[in-house]
Amino acid sequence: MTVSSLNTKNSYNGDGSATSFAYQFPIHSTAELTVIERAANGTETIKSLGSHYSITDNGTSGGNVIFSTAPISGVTVVLLRNTNLTQEVDYIENDAFPAETHEAAIDKLTLQQQELQEELDRAIKISRSNSIASSEIAQTATSRAGKLLAFDASGDLEVSLDASSIATNATAAANSAASALSHKNDAETAKTAAETAKTAAESLLDNFDDRFLGAKSSNPSVDNDGDALVDGALYFDTTNNVMKVYDLSGTAWRQIQLSTSDQANVNLVAGQISPTNNISTVAAQNTNLTTLAGLNSEITTLAGISGLSSLAAASTAVTNVNNNLSSVQNFADVYRIASSAPTASLNAGDLYFDTTADELKVYKSGGWAAAGSTVNGTANRFEYTATAGQTTFSGSDNNSATLAYDSGFTDIYLNGVKLANADFTATSGNSVVLASGAALNDILMVVAYGTFSLANISINNLTDTPASIGSAGQALIVNPAGNALTYAAASSAEVYGFEQYFTPATSTITVTAVGGVFVMDGVSQNTLDLYEGNTYIFNYPSGHPLKFSTTSNGTHGGGSEYTTGVTHNSSTQVTLVVASGAPTLYYYCASHSNMGGTANTPVPANNSLRVRTTNQGADNISGAEYAAFSDVMFSASGFVFSLNASGNLIATV
Repeated sequence: MTVSSLNTKNSYNGDGSATSFAYQFPIHSTAELTVIERAANGTETIKSLGSHYSITDNGTSGGNVIFSTAPISGVTVVLLRNTNLTQEVDYIENDAFPAETHEAAIDKLTLQQQELQEELDRAIKISRSNSIASSEIAQTATSRAGKLLAFDASGDLEVSLDASSIATNATAAANSAASALSHKNDAETAKTAAETAKTAAESLLDNFDDRFLGAKSSNPSVDNDGDALVDGALYFDTTNNVMKVYDLSGTAWRQIQLSTSDQANVNLVAGQISPTNNISTVAAQNTNLTTLAGLNSEITTLAGISGLSSLAAASTAVTNVNNNLSSVQNFADVYRIASSAPTASLNAGDLYFDTTADELKVYKSGGWAAAGSTVNGTANRFEYTATAGQTTFSGSDNNSATLAYDSGFTDIYLNGVKLANADFTATSGNSVVLASGAALNDILMVVAYGTFSLANISINNLTDTPASIGSAGQALIVNPAGNALTYAAASSAEVYGFEQYFTPATSTITVTAVGGVFVMDGVSQNTLDLYEGNTYIFNYPSGHPLKFSTTSNGTHGGGSEYTTGVTHNSSTQVTLVVASGAPTLYYYCASHSNMGGTANTPVPANNSLRVRTTNQGADNISGAEYAAFSDVMFSASGFVFSLNASGNLIATV
């Protein structure tokens, strides 16, 4: 035969199912084919003919290697021709020339040369234009042990490098490489997480930026991106220093915070409601206030002429004072106001008000004395602890009270024993002098009594009173002219009861569907507080019918629809009037699972106030109603309630 192919090897990748692999070169015998499996880690295993595979040879075109078990994925199958190196042709002298035998021997030599070339192609060689003085290794096996091949300074081979140190360095390098790869992987993971977080943060920031527009001097008409405003958007009004929220249904900005002046006004009004409802009382005087408001011009004119009307009304008195100026001056000499007793121009009967002692005093032959009782009440007690030989006691006592008394109206005790008049002198009104000095730590007690007497007179003897006693049940009142007392029927008792109560309200809730869940007023699966008595209108997207249930899974998984107070207005709106005693509810989508959330139904607090009265006896208030009032005020018919200049509630007849 002829050998026209240079191929001596075929390689294939195992896949766990293929068992037949072709070799595309001629072989002399099945024993001259080497079959190798190379694992993914580089380990090579020579397989055995008969044990691991069989061969179907097709002659010069090659054949097939049949594996008993399919090589797995990741394994490389190598089919390599390995012709034996024997020479089996023997020529007999003078025999005819055996052409076929000769050609077969040449073919075998050719195959052997090809296989040698295949090995040379895999060998390390010096290029044909290069040179090396010696490639011979002269060291013994012992001296070569643990060494690596290297090139010396002349470029010739030598055995010099220590393999163990290289292995150690290689291991360290491999460890460093593995660590670097691990850090690289961690960095890539962190990068991915950071990019994800960045995307999420940008999305949240954009959503927040659409909701809170920041500080602005006037109401914006679009959000910060130039898009339409969303329901519930917020901004701070720097002109009025208040927060505002956007009402999409009304396309208007609503103020959600009182200004400083508004809050001050609210505080002022609240202070007139509790504990006593002054505003309600003033409201009852609406007619009188209206009349007063009609006199605004006159009041303004009067205010502009301060004191003139009083002066005009007192013109006669002013003239009289002028005509009796000497007497007026004499009064200034007789009556004085000072912090200490006057010492000049003194006459018996002169008066002065002692601002230090806070009492009126009269000048007598013995000096200044209290015009009334020095003691406020029936008696004052003063206690002093004596020093050795002390005789005079005055000023602040042990309890920081200043000694003051009316002469002749004192009892003096020394260590609990009442002293006789001969044992002390108490005439000055501000000191007590013992006849004999006290011992150290003696206790001197001064009891000062008030000086007053009661007159027993008949009411009919009083000035400007009726000449006779009135009828039973009548009361003594000032007459309409304001210049005398008269008898009149007593007014009926009046009760004002202040009653707090709850006024229901209506709220609109915008419902959207985002990420497979309901979003209530911008909050995903928001837990709602639906107060009893209030009305709530839910506007939800088409295709997601909103319903209520008393079980958390609604119609998806059990339970039934809650319908008490529920009205489905359209395919995108439902109204719920929360009934008294309503249970905890759960809202859900009738078409899709896991979209809903919880709706609590708490009892609301009172938010309004009304006043109940007995209407001068015309109306009745039961005991139960009276007990339920937040506050109660008693009055009588004919009383007028108003606020004085200090802002306090006063009642006048």
